[in-house]
Formats: sequence, structure tokens, C-alpha cells
Amino acid sequence: MPVWRYMELCLTHPQFGYYVSRDPLGREGDFTTAPEISQMFGELLGLWAASVWKAIGSPSLLRLIELGPGRGTMMADALRALRVLPPLYQSLSVHLVEINPVLREKQKSTLSGVRNIAWHDTIDDIPDGPAVIFANEYFDVLPIHQMVRGESGWHERTVEIDAGGKLVFGSASEPTPRFEVLMPPLVRAAPEGAVFEWRPDAEIMKIASRVRDQDGAALIIDYGHLRSDAGDTFQAIARHSFADPLKNPGQADVTAHVDFEALACAAEDIGARVHGPVTQGEFLKRLGVETRAVTLMAKASHEVSEDISSALKRLIGGGRGGMGSMFKVLAVSEPHLTSLAGFEDGQPDEAAERP
Repeated sequence: MPVWRYMELCLTHPQFGYYVSRDPLGREGDFTTAPEISQMFGELLGLWAASVWKAIGSPSLLRLIELGPGRGTMMADALRALRVLPPLYQSLSVHLVEINPVLREKQKSTLSGVRNIAWHDTIDDIPDGPAVIFANEYFDVLPIHQMVRGESGWHERTVEIDAGGKLVFGSASEPTPRFEVLMPPLVRAAPEGAVFEWRPDAEIMKIASRVRDQDGAALIIDYGHLRSDAGDTFQAIARHSFADPLKNPGQADVTAHVDFEALACAAEDIGARVHGPVTQGEFLKRLGVETRAVTLMAKASHEVSEDISSALKRLIGGGRGGMGSMFKVLAVSEPHLTSLAGFEDGQPDEAAERP
């Protein structure tokens, strides 16, 4: 079967899929996301939503949407920050897109005091209206196609069973006709054996068309690369360590890096405005995360202050364990929003190389 179908089954099979049967987050799970590291992350995103609300004329109704909201931690932190603006807080209608019943229950517990909140299986189910959309570590789990360069063209990469009964990578016997015409120029000269990954544009186009037509903006935060290029990033994570993606299907989180250039191009092609991408570290610093950390530390014990300092370094720092360079931030908005908080320079951070 193609890699995209294998990935889809591993994550969303109705009985054995990784994302329909467990809580994968935290120390007892397989990975930790930025909202679980520090309250500062969600608080700043809440204030970012407030800046968008003001920029679109402070409408009397704003749909605050999160795709793949984990345990509801980020939304809870964002809403707490938004309480300082009663006119905005009263206008909010909160919508969470979540297919995992285990996580839905945790979200309901975390957000038990929130009024006007609803859960949905897809973004298509959310009512019309101006919106701010959050997609933090959402696109990395959308299934990818992998193409392998052969002598006569690009072949779809597959997952097969070898003579010993083990899962192995293979490729379609015939190349995909004229696939090289659709590829980014940088990749067309890739050598034989090179791997190119791509995701269908359907999800980014849903998001971009929504904010284009109904006012608002979407914020996409994920690990990935700024430029479309060749490279194999298909991976599995279990118990906070990398694992073989072909072993124990359905028991580990299988992901691939996000191609931010492809997302930006797809959004621009349908008439939305793109802001960034920039690195997560630069984005959070522009929103004032360092000042927020100092404020929190001033009111905390020495031990808690150390934890806040450690969390700050992880959110904005580079190197091993740091998210600041690996994670990128892209905003998509309706065309008339020419400037958004966190994207003041409007240019990609060229220091953030593809890993």
C-alpha cells in the first residue's frame, strides 16, 4: 500500500488507530507539545487572537477554533488570557475539532467552565462566522505521499511485506506520469534514490478559504522546513524516543515534517494572505514571551522560577531539546489584513535550516 495509506491506517483506523484510542501526551505518553510545557504558550496565542479580533473590527461574534486540541490545555490558557478583554470574551464561540474520544473527555474536563463550546469531527462542521483558527502540531500527522526518484521518473513509495513477514519499504513498479512537472524546481534535479514528500492541499485550502471568505486568521505551528526540498522525514515517536515507523503499527505516533512553502503557496493560490513563516522562537519573542516569563518568575518561588526559565529555553531555544528553531509559524488571513502580530518583519528566518 502507499505510504500515505499506511500512515492513515496507523493513526485513524477506527479500532486500532493511534489517535482514536489513547492520550498520547505528557510524561506518561509518547510526546509533549508546547502548551504542556508552559502556560505562556497558550496565553500568548490568546492575546494574538485578541489582536486579530481588533484588526477585523471587533465583531460581536468570533469563533475561536482549535484543530487537534490535545487535552485542551492551550485553549484553557488562551481563554484565561482573553478574560482581560470582556467585550471579546463575551463574543467568543469556542469550537474544537477532535476525533479522539479519550482526548475529547479530557478536553471537556479541562474546559468544564467554558460556556458556548462545541466539538466537531471536521472543520467543515463548524458554523459560519469570523474566526481565529489554531493548528498547533496538526499538519504533521496528516498523511504524506512519498515519491522515490528512479531511473525513468518518480515512483510512489509503498509499504510491503517481505518474505520473512516483516513490513518494508518498496515502490510502485511504474513511475507516476509527468510527476516531475508538478514538483518544486529545487527538487527536479534530485539524484536517483532521493525521496520527496507531499501532502494534498485539501486541509490548508479549507482553512484558507474560510478566513478568506468569512474574515479572520489562522495560525499554523509545527515542526518542518521553510523550503520545499527532497528528504525523508517519515518517523515514529514512542515514549519520547524515535522508533521504526514500520514496527508496531498503531502503537506509535507516526508523523512527517511540514513543508511550509507548500502550505503558503496553496493558501496564496486561492487568494488568502500569507504571513511568515518565521521560527517559533522568533514569533514568541515578538509576542513578548520573555517579558511574560520575567513577570511570572517575579511572583514565583525559586524552584518554580527555575521551571519557568527551563520552559522558556525549550520554547524559544535551538539545539537538542529546543523547539525554537525546529518549529515554524505561519499565519493565513483574509486578504486585507496586511500585518499580524509576530510577523512584523514578514520574512522567513533563513537561519532555520531544514533538519
